Amino acid sequence: MSEFQFEAQIIHWRGPSPFFFAPVPPHCGEEIRQMSKFVTYGWGMIPVEATIRGFTFSSSLFPKNEGYLLPLKDKVRRELDLTAGDMVSVAMTVRSAQR
Repeated sequence: MSEFQFEAQIIHWRGPSPFFFAPVPPHCGEEIRQMSKFVTYGWGMIPVEATIRGFTFSSSLFPKNEGYLLPLKDKVRRELDLTAGDMVSVAMTVRSAQR
């Protein structure tokens, strides 16, 4: 398992399924990409455990444009009162896929 810490500005993706994400910086994405074949459970999804402002949650990184996005579920956003444009500090651990 690898650990990462980064700052991100929350974005709102208005695609076919609207969602909020914390973009993973490119310097973290390179290391994640190298380990992806060992931890992905399909479609490039990478399981992680993330902590923002002391709130820890499980999710899976979403590959997008040669990088990764950390999805912020409604439960996480409501608990932390987060929306698009907010800056967050993220501590994140890449986990092995449950098979």
